[in-house]
Amino acid sequence: MADSPRLLFMIAAGAALVVALAVGMAALTGPRLASSLQAGAARAIARADGAPVLARFALPGGQITRHPTLSGGEGLDEAVRERIARAVAAVPGVGGIRWADGTAFARGAAEPAEPLACQDDVAALLRARTIRFEEGSARIDAASRVLIDEVASALKPCLGSIIAVTGHTDASGPEPGNLALSRDRAEAVRRALTQRGIPADGLRASGMGSRAPVAGLEPADTANRRIEFSVLATRPVRPTPVDTPGPR
Repeated sequence: MADSPRLLFMIAAGAALVVALAVGMAALTGPRLASSLQAGAARAIARADGAPVLARFALPGGQITRHPTLSGGEGLDEAVRERIARAVAAVPGVGGIRWADGTAFARGAAEPAEPLACQDDVAALLRARTIRFEEGSARIDAASRVLIDEVASALKPCLGSIIAVTGHTDASGPEPGNLALSRDRAEAVRRALTQRGIPADGLRASGMGSRAPVAGLEPADTANRRIEFSVLATRPVRPTPVDTPGPR
């Protein structure tokens, strides 16, 4: 029992340390975190000669975020805006940057690939293989994940285009169910592509049910179960990295 006072002291010291850490963490969350980031961003903007640019660390609903929106730089050229954004991004704790009047895309220096070439590349991938789903479900079969990886890679040179993802079924069931299943499967593929870096705002998912069978096939043939891709519009741009703000 001689060690009991020492043990009690160690327990008390440990509890005090936990409380101190909790207080310290609390000081770096919520409004205090936003205030700290706001002050750091203001100093960074001043050093970059970025007046009157402001950094806002809050979402439209008022929630605090580490990913600021920069405003007030409408009259500045792109080089100055980039310098300011990089200065703010260098502040410890700051996440990705965006401009209030910017977009998620930036034009590339290289000539973009022809969108139809992208569509042809995807069609070539799907000519030999099919994106498969679990029976009667919109859950993508695990064996098709590699194929979706390849489709995403083939679509990336087309980023900036509006790409239609269309689901088709055979005619083996009632058409209302076929239509819903084809739509759900197209949506599942759209989500899988966004997870692989294809911007969601460039993808349009829809279902045709069994109304458009493959030429030469009977409507009930299971080979009609497929996903097709087509380029609907062209805006030849490429996405910028998350932490690099796009141009206006």
